[in-house]
Amino acid sequence: MPSTDPSAAGPSATDPSPGPLAGVTVVSLEQAVSAPFATRQLADLGARVIKVERPGGDFARDYDRAAKGLSAYFVWCNRGKESVVLDLKDPADRALLDRILEQADVFVQNLAPGAAERLGLGAEELRKRWPRLIVCGISGYGDRGPYRDKKAFDLLVQCEAGLVSLTGTPEEPARAGASLADVASAMYAYTGILTALYERERTGLGTSFDVAMLDALGEWLGQPLYTALYGDAPLTRSGARHPSISPYGHYRAGDGGQVFLSVQSDRDWIALCEQVLARPDLVRDPRFADNPARFRNDAELNEILEASFAAYDSDELLRHLESAGIANARLRSMAEFADHPQHQARDRWREFDSPVGPLRGLLPPVTVHHREAPMRPVPALGEHSAAVRAEFG
Repeated sequence: MPSTDPSAAGPSATDPSPGPLAGVTVVSLEQAVSAPFATRQLADLGARVIKVERPGGDFARDYDRAAKGLSAYFVWCNRGKESVVLDLKDPADRALLDRILEQADVFVQNLAPGAAERLGLGAEELRKRWPRLIVCGISGYGDRGPYRDKKAFDLLVQCEAGLVSLTGTPEEPARAGASLADVASAMYAYTGILTALYERERTGLGTSFDVAMLDALGEWLGQPLYTALYGDAPLTRSGARHPSISPYGHYRAGDGGQVFLSVQSDRDWIALCEQVLARPDLVRDPRFADNPARFRNDAELNEILEASFAAYDSDELLRHLESAGIANARLRSMAEFADHPQHQARDRWREFDSPVGPLRGLLPPVTVHHREAPMRPVPALGEHSAAVRAEFG
């Protein structure tokens, strides 16, 4: 009789497994962040990802030297891949790419608009030759329209999508601190590929699709978009405070430290007033009767909160908020995030190899019971060229 113990179904949570995409071959003609980050997700699931680099390599290799001499961008987006250098203007290398694609399941590219078609790598042509192939193209602004040929990098798309108009202070806009346009398009490409693989299991046929960075980031901006379309007041930049909920943001404690808190409901507001502020009279104060009222009177509320919080240092205030059930956080630097107690408690860090020796990284965020993503090496430029040339003739 088979065991009913779920741990018997596979390796333990600390044992790497080949992953659910083992046997899937992905060929990616990629550069910068969007396509490389998408295909790294596939590599983390066990797919074989053949990264085709131009002579000289993906220019993201030279963005910085922060990771022991390697580009932090490149390390982040390219773990677990094979690097093959091909000159696609050379007929022999172009023919080699065709032989690789003949055995591939997925082709991804984020070249300049029209470049894939000029190389004979447009979606229609590839699908005509290999009907089972899944073809994904990532662009800045889509395959038609007046912005089709416009160069697109993360900050520029953040500007065009309106994100930069929402971030920063009332006095000055700011770029979001991470490459959100790149990451948004990468994740839609990733889920699109998974969907296409699932569809192919049922139909036997591949498909082709495109992801525009502008569209992907626009989807993430749905709430401010609908607010702008139908709201009564124009959107304003609010720094680290929430643009429509109060109290929600950073407040000064007695030691000068900043503590973040969020009141999401009237029940939270009552708990804050009674258990932390010791001001039950505020519950019925018409200035703060509900969230729209609290937000209208946010400046007055801020003075009241900070006057009360002056009695506590930051750690004490966080404990009081936690005890009252008020959502809270401390502002951490990236170095403090790396040392976050949750990472240590949950054993989230792993080492992986690279051309400069071992580096460490966090496990992928989807934690599958009894299976762990393989943390495979970051490739040197052209590290796998000889082996792939030999394999595909």
